[in-house]
Amino acid sequence: MSAKEVKTGIHFINGDEACCEGALAAGCRFFAGYPITPATEVAESMSRRLPEIGGIYIQMEDEIASMAAILGASWGGVKSMTSTSGPGFSLMMENIGLGICTETPCVVCNVQRAGPSTGLPTLVAQGDMMQARWGSHGHYEIIALSPSSPQEMFDFTIRAFNLSEYYRLPVILLADETIGHMTERVVVPPEEEIEIVNRRKPAVSREEYLPYEADPDGIAPMANCGDGYRIHVTGLTHDERGYPAMDAKAQEKMVTRLVDKIRNNRDKIISTKNLFLDDAEVVVVSYGISARSSMQAVQDARREGIKAGLIKLDTVWPFPEDLIRAVAASSKTMIMAEINGGQMVLELERAACGACPVRLVSNYGGAILHPGLILSSIAKAAKGKL
Repeated sequence: MSAKEVKTGIHFINGDEACCEGALAAGCRFFAGYPITPATEVAESMSRRLPEIGGIYIQMEDEIASMAAILGASWGGVKSMTSTSGPGFSLMMENIGLGICTETPCVVCNVQRAGPSTGLPTLVAQGDMMQARWGSHGHYEIIALSPSSPQEMFDFTIRAFNLSEYYRLPVILLADETIGHMTERVVVPPEEEIEIVNRRKPAVSREEYLPYEADPDGIAPMANCGDGYRIHVTGLTHDERGYPAMDAKAQEKMVTRLVDKIRNNRDKIISTKNLFLDDAEVVVVSYGISARSSMQAVQDARREGIKAGLIKLDTVWPFPEDLIRAVAASSKTMIMAEINGGQMVLELERAACGACPVRLVSNYGGAILHPGLILSSIAKAAKGKL
């Protein structure tokens, strides 16, 4: 990579621009998308930067086509991504399912805004969390990361590409409007310090290669279209050759592998940042911009003598249920802070298994959660009044 490809050094940029730079540093060379607030700056940055380094930027007619385009580009051997927000994310769902079924690496950045429908295009929300997990039909596993700063937009975009390439599936970057439009210091390290993962190539001859025959760890090597390998790609239930196989046995075998390659590697995928958990009696769980408010609230609570702690979800899917279960066993109360009517709080309740009360601090979108609101809930929980 050249200096143009990785703009090393210290920058003062917003989260959307940091996402672009992270993608380029990870090796992304194809972007297809459609402008939508508050993710447009990702596309605008890509439209300027990709031509500088020999990449391809294309504005498609809509988000359905955008998602299809990045799947095709990925099978052509190019790391690819798109960006969107609520309405566009809804349109992408069918082709995200296609990417899951065909095991196609790519990255989707969803800079969330308030909905439903057109909602509040320029204001913050975190209402797409369950859609990211269950938005496409059928049963599958997904990986989704939630950055809380422009720096994490850069770092997590690289990690999203690495996870996508390794596990062969679309990975979702679940940002939010405030993080996308927030301008802060972003450090881009020298390229030799950036960890890059590329998809596993076939170790067998072209005649022996089966595009969906997995290695012992459940991950199938991926050949590029045009390299001379026999490749058949379909969204139908298929066998190891990629050929349609219309029976329950084939469905069980295919979906089991799609699910297990994520479930069996949860410990490698899940990432959290934890604060004051050793003696915490009230634990706040949060993500994205809400995690920043939560961190301030927890620190304020500590200054007031309240034993509060924080679990910041860097990975929201898979959900860190083992950690939650362990922490719940020693907590008086757990609080989920999020900007929606209560989505990830349902996962928190499930994982806590009734070991302690679980409470929600939220709004329906349009404004961030004020640290004082979270602190008030922490204080009430500490007194047993929440």
